[in-house]
Amino acid sequence: MTATQTAVPVDTLATLLRGSVILPGDAGYDAARAVHNGMIDRRPAAIARCADEVDVSRAVLFAREHGMTVAVRGGGHNAGGLGVWDDALVVDLSSMRGVHLDRSDGTVRVQGGATWGDVDHVTVPAGRAVPSGLISTTGVGGLTLGGGIGYLSRRYGLTVDNLLGAQVVLADGTVVTASEDEHPDLFWGLRGGGGNFGVVTSFRFRSHPVGEGGIVLGGPVLYDAADAAEVLRWYREVLPALPEEVSGWLGMLRVPSGPPFPEALWDRHVCGIVWCWTGPHDRGQEVLDELAAFGEPLLVGLHDMPFSALQSAFDALYPPGYQWYWKADFYDRITDEAVSTHVQHGTRLPSALSTMHLYPVDGAVARVAEDATAFPHRSGGWAGVIVGIDPDPANRDLITGWSRDYWEALRPSAAGGAYVNFLMEEGADRVKAAYRGNHDRLTRVKARYDPENTFRVNQNIPPATGETSR
Repeated sequence: MTATQTAVPVDTLATLLRGSVILPGDAGYDAARAVHNGMIDRRPAAIARCADEVDVSRAVLFAREHGMTVAVRGGGHNAGGLGVWDDALVVDLSSMRGVHLDRSDGTVRVQGGATWGDVDHVTVPAGRAVPSGLISTTGVGGLTLGGGIGYLSRRYGLTVDNLLGAQVVLADGTVVTASEDEHPDLFWGLRGGGGNFGVVTSFRFRSHPVGEGGIVLGGPVLYDAADAAEVLRWYREVLPALPEEVSGWLGMLRVPSGPPFPEALWDRHVCGIVWCWTGPHDRGQEVLDELAAFGEPLLVGLHDMPFSALQSAFDALYPPGYQWYWKADFYDRITDEAVSTHVQHGTRLPSALSTMHLYPVDGAVARVAEDATAFPHRSGGWAGVIVGIDPDPANRDLITGWSRDYWEALRPSAAGGAYVNFLMEEGADRVKAAYRGNHDRLTRVKARYDPENTFRVNQNIPPATGETSR
């Protein structure tokens, strides 16, 4: 037991909550403190698995009363594992996973511990979806609060562009609604500013029609790694000119060794594009056929499927517990120099799962002003991420070294700042760069809603000094 654990009567917290409290030594402690990234091995003083927003409020107040650090866990997917912290009280929302679709207006209410798979389970059978990411096991809270880039971004904007309101537990334990009409400054900060301002216990989103009755057209088109330069040069020109009903992210990867991929391609280094068409199928089939006709693909895996199937297609490939190391930047353009770098590093992947992805952030995303939400990257281009992944901790140095070298080589072509959801623990300067011209305003919002920086286990925005309270 650490000094913090022995000084704080954490066992009494259970008497205050409807949910449960998990302590060191309890049978479920190691499972409860584990997050998606197996590199993270932290030992919190207690984990409050909350049942509702009252539990959340009481847990936050308990932590403040006893001088404990607060960490907030939703889906546990955060790259830096910031849902847990040594000696902290973890406010765990994983039991709060309710989702309700209002069919009269298409709005969706989602509790803070839900995953995007939970949301798709409710919305896709109704032919609708909320813009989200690309992995269904990702938590709704973390992805939303950082921005939300995914298959629907070009057509419908980021997740934060479709957020209508949120219930938030503040550092003083009060529960407020944030929207355009209530606490609009807080609402602005929540749309991209991460978990800096409070614990979001529920979200209200706008959903949209997707495909035909929830059925979209899409899948991977894979090219030999030797063709990567040609594919990259074609992709950078064709993607921005495409109808917004189609999106496609490009990756440098190795073909998974198993079905549905042909055995002849297993573990082969490739350059791939995963396409998704979300409009009427007749037009979509024509567009995708034209895209698949480019070059000499090794595999064309385009077909119709529920949108939820595409969203969950990579879930099994990336189970929790693997070693993950992320490096990221935004790129306004894919320059010729960047193409050479991708060929050099992206065709020398250090492990079967390590990869590089480029996600488009144009279309509807770029029609929102940079200062309209806390998420500032609105000028088009791509969000890039380099991820070293391996199940074996012995390969940690191998995958981190490759990721850093690749990222450093691409820095001359970067636009400045990274997608905050792709950051690990990289320091205050990287966080500030991620928010560009919105950072100062975020510090003022922080000062009004969390002046003591209670919520600091995150990509932290320090409170401005000299600000008046809300």
